[in-house]
Amino acid sequence: MADLDLSSREVGGWRPLADRMRPGSLDEFVAQSHLLAPGKPLRRMLEGRSLHSMILWGPPGTGKTTLARLVARTCDAEFVALSAVMAGVKDVRAVVEQAQVLRRQSGRQTVLFLDEVHRFNKSQQDAFLPFVEDGTVCFIGATTENPSFEINSALLSRARVYVLRALAPEDVKVVLQRALAHEVEAGAGAVRIDAEALETLSRAADGDARRALNLLEVALDLARAGDGAITEAVAGEVSAGGYRRFDKKGEQFYDQISALHKAVRGSDPDASLYWLCRMLDGGCDPRYVARRVLRMASEDIGNADPRALALALQACETYERLGSPEGELAIAQAVVFMACAAKSNAVYVAFGAAMEDARKHGTLDVPLRLRNAPTGLMKGLGYGKGYRYAHDEPDAYAAGEKYFPDGMEPARYYEPVDRGLEIRIREALERLRSRK
Repeated sequence: MADLDLSSREVGGWRPLADRMRPGSLDEFVAQSHLLAPGKPLRRMLEGRSLHSMILWGPPGTGKTTLARLVARTCDAEFVALSAVMAGVKDVRAVVEQAQVLRRQSGRQTVLFLDEVHRFNKSQQDAFLPFVEDGTVCFIGATTENPSFEINSALLSRARVYVLRALAPEDVKVVLQRALAHEVEAGAGAVRIDAEALETLSRAADGDARRALNLLEVALDLARAGDGAITEAVAGEVSAGGYRRFDKKGEQFYDQISALHKAVRGSDPDASLYWLCRMLDGGCDPRYVARRVLRMASEDIGNADPRALALALQACETYERLGSPEGELAIAQAVVFMACAAKSNAVYVAFGAAMEDARKHGTLDVPLRLRNAPTGLMKGLGYGKGYRYAHDEPDAYAAGEKYFPDGMEPARYYEPVDRGLEIRIREALERLRSRK
């Protein structure tokens, strides 16, 4: 282990390590090379000192706020930061007024940075549209949510979206090593750290640089209170409990349920289990997953193996009876069964086509022969007259009978696939249809 002289205090009062380590230039910025490497779009914009409004979209701890500050600094613009959690339209208008004065007096531009922009509702987002349009402010919004769903189309059309990615473990390690070197330069007591501890902290951060630095700061405090070493045990202690990115109502949530559904559809039981466990580990309500599993049973397996729907329903009932974690195993059993089962979307496709016809043709009358006639009046009107009772026909099939509304051409919606039980269903239907 190396001896490192580390400090966690600065003149002028204490600031969190994550704040002290905020990059002051593009060269200090770690990761996001797809945006900031030489020749990349955002780098070219900054080198040309040309401001434009933008949305920075990415997971927590990827440098959205820092990047917004660097944009303003590089372009010599006034930087004003607001949080949509705390601010309102009144605060935005105050910034606009200041920007107008600054523009008149010095010609300098103002960068209005709005963190958590997705928390502003439509009317709040509309409030600063005119000032973005006329260039009074250069708007930079930061969000962890998909801008397509959370940002007004009018605002989105006036801003370029840059996607920031979660840091890889090696990138996080660079951030931690720079922080350790910075603290050495600040001049405090020596603290030793081993490679295994650094690896543990970098992986525990799960791509979040801010979390990595917060974990390191706690580890430094524990080391100073002990024998002056950040060991694997210390790193494991501060990162206990784990941390995985998962928003129960956001982009991560829908991306992961989509991955689970597609893995089941693609007949990959191992990937299906992985995504199921990712969702459960992230705090997803198992009941939600169970409902989606029911949907998969009908949409992707259907009559190729009707047992899938029964097993999915049993998994739901088992979870209601046992709860977590015992009931989660029943959901896993259903997921694995469906991933391995024969696949058919024939019912799903047929249902969609029939629904489209139902809407397209309007309210067509039910043919009289297909109506029940429980009263004498209805019988007198011809209800049920001419109906052929299928059980009185050979093989319980009324060959040539028509069950669609009069005036509507019979349609073929359901086409069984050549997999699983639907092979037998297709053969039976073909035999019956041949008699028409």
